Formats: sequence, structure tokens, C-alpha cells
Amino acid sequence: MASRRRPRWYFSLRSPYSWFAYRDLMSTHPEVLDSIDWLPFWEPDEETARLLADEGVTLPIVAMSRAKNFYILQDTRRLATERGLTDITWPVDRDPCWEVAHLAWIAAEDEGRGKDFVAAAYRARWQEGRNISEPEVIAALARELGLDPERLSTAADDPQLRKRGAALLAESAHDGLFGVPFFINGRDKYWGVDRVAPFVRAVLGTERPGAPDPAAGAPDPAAGAGLLPAGGDQGHAGGCG
Repeated sequence: MASRRRPRWYFSLRSPYSWFAYRDLMSTHPEVLDSIDWLPFWEPDEETARLLADEGVTLPIVAMSRAKNFYILQDTRRLATERGLTDITWPVDRDPCWEVAHLAWIAAEDEGRGKDFVAAAYRARWQEGRNISEPEVIAALARELGLDPERLSTAADDPQLRKRGAALLAESAHDGLFGVPFFINGRDKYWGVDRVAPFVRAVLGTERPGAPDPAAGAPDPAAGAGLLPAGGDQGHAGGCG
């Protein structure tokens, strides 16, 4: 009989909504983050897309309209204000390669420092306005963490890490991901900031079947988390990538 998979969440270093979810969980239920698997999701470049195509995998990447982009800018600022984040920045991503940061995460995870790398990358991107698609920035983060700067900053050039990254993206497709943050507990899936609270309750075993979801009504700032585009359906303020 197959064993039940651990609860897991798909995060993206590109997404401010994923960053909000991370911050909310860290501040309210860090024990949940310690008890679940972390899996990255990002919009692949041509090389990774080719590896996925070779395996017959197509990710649900959807182009974002100009109107949606303006909405997300406004919504992100609103969610940041609700959380008392006055130092949030909006990075200017010119020709970003998201493999640079996300494959670096795999290298950091190999050293048992994946969570520390996520914290450092989110801070660099959303509070310091640094471009995490630049190898120099990743090298600096690696040095801060006492990791090999060469290994992390050149992760996108490593064929083996490329293959492992593509396998993780393929896993996201098999899991039915269409935006981040995306949480899974058993057969139940939770998409977006406003589903962080019920996911936590499910993981902690405090979910009551049939109980009303407080997130379905007024926003729940104490438990919610934000979401933004990182590939996939960029979505709305209840779940996007």
C-alpha cells in the first residue's frame, strides 16, 4: 500500500503573493512550514521548456494582460500595507531568467539550507529591490549564508540541476498546479493567499468537515497570505503566480 505523501507547498521566488504567504506562515505557524515539503515553481526559459516538452509536459503559463498587471501592482501594495510592510519594492525584471534563482535554491537545498536561501532571496527581491536573476546577486546571497557562491550563482549552467529543475516543474503539472502559492494536503488542494488558513488547519488536524471557511467572506488578515505572478495563471488576489 502506497504511503501518503507529506503535505507540500509550491512557492515562487518571483511572486510577491508567494512571499506574502511565506511571511504569514512564518509569523503565525512556522511549525507548519517545518513539517511540509517545499517545491519551487517558476516560468521556464527555452532550455527548460525544451526539457519539459521532451517529457510531454506543458505548463499552464498564461500571458498577463496589461489590466491585470496594473491590478496586481495595486493589490500587492494593498496587501503589503495590511501587513505593515512599508519597505516593499517592486523590482524591474528585464529579460529575467528564473532558473538563476530557483536552480540555486536546489543547490542550497542540497546543503540543507533551502529555507534560508528562500528567506534571503525574498528579502533581496521584495525589500532590497535586487535582481535575483543576476548571478552576482545569487553569489552575494550564497556568501551571506556561508554557501559556495560559485555553485549557487552558476546553477543555471549545470545540466544536472537543469534536469532536476525540469523534473520539479513536471511534478507541479502532475499535481495540477495552475498558480502559486499552491498547497496540497492528501487529495485536497488550496490555491492562493486566502487558502493558507484552511491549509494550516488541515495540516494541524483542526479542520472541521463542513465548517464555513472564514476566508470565503471578509478577508482574514491574521491568517491570509498574498499571491502574485510567477508563471502559471497570474490570477487574482486569492491565488496567482
